[in-house]
Amino acid sequence: MDRKKLRELTTLSATLVVLLLGTARPFAQSSIEASVTDYRVGPQDVLTITSYDQADLSGKFTVEADGTFTFPLIGRVKAGGLTLRGLEESLKARLKDEGFFRNPQVTVSVETYKSQKVYVIGEVRMPGPYPLSGDMSLVEAIARAGSTLPSASGEAIIVHAAPGATGPTAPTDSANTERVDLLALQSGVSKQNIVLRDGDTISLPKAESVYVMGQVKNPNAYALQQKNTTVLQALSLAGGITDRGSMSRIKIVRIVKGDKKEIKVKINDIVQPNDTILVGDRLF
Repeated sequence: MDRKKLRELTTLSATLVVLLLGTARPFAQSSIEASVTDYRVGPQDVLTITSYDQADLSGKFTVEADGTFTFPLIGRVKAGGLTLRGLEESLKARLKDEGFFRNPQVTVSVETYKSQKVYVIGEVRMPGPYPLSGDMSLVEAIARAGSTLPSASGEAIIVHAAPGATGPTAPTDSANTERVDLLALQSGVSKQNIVLRDGDTISLPKAESVYVMGQVKNPNAYALQQKNTTVLQALSLAGGITDRGSMSRIKIVRIVKGDKKEIKVKINDIVQPNDTILVGDRLF
């Protein structure tokens, strides 16, 4: 390779690195900062307030049902509905206006999120409501619920709560619903690790089954955890065929409009929910 060509390739590689670093980092950083800054305080949240002017003003404060809490020197403080930065500015203003400090230095963070929550339902080990942190993602919510069960499908359905909703919302096909392929997300093919909102319901539906019978090592019903499962993949769920089985004598029994049909298939054909795959014996 001549020097000119090598120099061009080196320049192109360096440019790509700069572009990737220049776009990826600000995106990740801005996402985290925005989620924390936008969080609005609510009842039962536990706040950590740090005063750099007077150490004994620092501590943990629980927001009461009316959205207020008591802070030393200034008494009742309204926090409900304010962002963390908004609450910081409110505290600074009162400490200054009431003559305690010329330029108060105060920071506010959330020790425990209790006022906002998400609901994880369906095929997870510990379904239920979970406190929503400022930057809580879909994957984190599922992990908090103990991860999915073997019976779960490979899809998560996120339903964003309608105004006034007070509990989990059943999945629908409305504009407020998002569907995520968890297998694609896990493998890195998809980047759809959604940042959740207050009141979101994450539903992990039960997978439909396929039945693998005949000359296979573990005949049984198996959950279809991914779309477009092939006959070969279904056979692998059952441990593969036995020594007496024949790869050329595989058929599917399928119910079509109420009628039972037998279909001769190849190993790369796609199975459908509730199919029964039958592996026949070798002829010799």
